[in-house]
Amino acid sequence: MKYRKLGNTGIEVSEIGFGTWGLGGNSYGPVDDNVSKAALRFAFDSGITFYDTSDLYGNGHSEEVLGDALHDVRDKIIISTKVGLLPHTGFDMPCDFSPAYIRQELDASIRRLRSDYVDIYLLHSPTIEMLREDREIVATLQTLKEAGKIHAYGISVRSPDDGLVAIQEFGINVVQVNFNMIDQRAINNGLFDLAYEKKVGVIARTPLCFGYLTGKLHGNEKFEGIDHRTNWPVDQRQRWAKAPGLFSFLNQGKNRTPAQLALRFCLDHKSVSTVIPGMMNCNEVRENALVSSLEALNAEEVARIKLIYENNSFYDNSAKQRK
Repeated sequence: MKYRKLGNTGIEVSEIGFGTWGLGGNSYGPVDDNVSKAALRFAFDSGITFYDTSDLYGNGHSEEVLGDALHDVRDKIIISTKVGLLPHTGFDMPCDFSPAYIRQELDASIRRLRSDYVDIYLLHSPTIEMLREDREIVATLQTLKEAGKIHAYGISVRSPDDGLVAIQEFGINVVQVNFNMIDQRAINNGLFDLAYEKKVGVIARTPLCFGYLTGKLHGNEKFEGIDHRTNWPVDQRQRWAKAPGLFSFLNQGKNRTPAQLALRFCLDHKSVSTVIPGMMNCNEVRENALVSSLEALNAEEVARIKLIYENNSFYDNSAKQRK
């Protein structure tokens, strides 16, 4: 496993991180906590030191599972958790970023994580208007950092454009943003260039596009239990599911899986500090952790991926308004 600096925070993270959204049990179908804990432990044994979670994931259950699995190696790992986004269904995003709520939820997260601090505390999808209207939101994070309850803070942004503003207007030095082979907005809008220039840590989320870049989904799945992917129209899911086939020629003779190609693409951008694929079991951890040891994509491969992205429409802007 290789490690990278998280911008200018002074924190070092494994370049392959562990996204724990699915471990909460209410976003990617039912889970077995024992399987989840085994995956987390195997990840640690594989050199993964960065774990991303949120008080929203399973209403705190993801944090509890993470804390139970790794509390005895707390000083050897980096935990990022989030605050502000409230439980919801569909694409409505109720939130609370009041200073009192932030402080209350930080204490709750710390308890669930079986820790006495959080390494990186992220605002969970605030709008830029919220941050502009209430400057105390970011100021509260700075106060918590000065008190030692968090070591760094940032924003998990709704869009790459929000990421630009977060850096330019609020001096944020950690940004979590959507980035994958079929969503390269963070490159095209200049966010990654600005982050690199300002030494902002970048956490690349959804690197596998909700699992669709693994090549294991066909778009017509009947998901079990509560699964956020059912919120998307079938035609949008099918659009994502077709994507791996467009890139499959790049793996010929390379001995790498579609998921490994997708993760390698993210890691090969110089602005990315770490990438956080969701992982549900030890087999997925093994496959993803190996990406750190794979050779970088060459210039031709990167150019072909960019061309495929530019010549195809992978997202229907009306998808969130219909089902």
